[in-house]
Amino acid sequence: MMKKYLVLYLTIFLVFSEIQAQDKLYPNEFPLGDVTLLDGQFKHARDLNIEVLLKYDVDRLLAPYRKEAGLTEKAKCYPNWEGLDGHVGGHYLSAMAMNYAATSNAECKKRMDQMIWELKACQYANNKNNPEWGKGYVGGAPNSRQIWNTLQKGDFAAYRSAWAIWYNIHKMYAGLRDAWLYTGNEDAKKIFIEFCNWGISITSQLSEEQMQSMLDIEHGGMDEVFADAYQMTGDEKYLTAAKRFSHKMFLDPLSQGIDNLDNKHANTQIPKIIGFERIAELSRDEKYGKAGSFFWETVTNNRSLAFGGNSRREHFPAKESCIDFVNVNDGPESCNSYNMLKLTEDLFRIHPSAKYADYYERTILNHILSSQHP
Repeated sequence: MMKKYLVLYLTIFLVFSEIQAQDKLYPNEFPLGDVTLLDGQFKHARDLNIEVLLKYDVDRLLAPYRKEAGLTEKAKCYPNWEGLDGHVGGHYLSAMAMNYAATSNAECKKRMDQMIWELKACQYANNKNNPEWGKGYVGGAPNSRQIWNTLQKGDFAAYRSAWAIWYNIHKMYAGLRDAWLYTGNEDAKKIFIEFCNWGISITSQLSEEQMQSMLDIEHGGMDEVFADAYQMTGDEKYLTAAKRFSHKMFLDPLSQGIDNLDNKHANTQIPKIIGFERIAELSRDEKYGKAGSFFWETVTNNRSLAFGGNSRREHFPAKESCIDFVNVNDGPESCNSYNMLKLTEDLFRIHPSAKYADYYERTILNHILSSQHP
């Protein structure tokens, strides 16, 4: 009898431990607050980055979200690449969360809290003002009403005329997730989950063929955020959504060890693969795992320069065109390297290997650190 109780106790303990692990996405990583940077290049770069970030006006960053939600204007939107209103706000929210977690900077927390409060108001306003397409929506992409109202019915005309709209709003998905992940902000988590529910609802009537057609346009790491939502909630519908947002044009060949990346836009693909790896990590689906690991191998071994960066003119060149790296003044983008580092971190977490640590060190030192003027 004692043995039975012991087995039952251990089972409950293990189940409880597993549930507790979901409080954060990466339970085997230590928090940013446990890391102290000593004087040196990295601390200088981080402090300079915070100094620049705090020069931005949060109301101007939030203007596109208020506009699309039908709220009154508080400030003018920052100028940007035409058609990408709103995507910088998501990046900014991630930056405030990470820097507050790393440094306890009070101004970063104040701005993060301000953004979450305003985004909560925008989501509420979308529920009220745009019930036919906007329940749970918290994006700032221009022409949201026309794009999403027609896309949910299978009409992609407005969607295809916009500039990478899923890519745009993915940045706010990531920002909200990061605000919860790094600081434990529960409002950010609630907004994020409702935003995920909106994403499932707006695509619920699309066939698999329509989904894959939609994914032909750059869509950031949408499969990743749905995988994250699955881990945060344990609800299978988010894992199903992550797989529906997985682009099979790359998933299928990469999972078979086939490199079909020649002349493809590089940073369109890398976030998709991060999603493949997250799905593999959470579901143990070998197809997704093989796609993620093979992509990393072929990009780092066959498509990267010595300092870790990849692509020219934003695309993966064919082997025959690699001389362009010498002749063309438009080389590897730091956003590619950033996303490759995310993928490397995910792979290392499951398969701790020196090759991942070596690539990470080489790329963060030579490409990421060097991209900021000291």
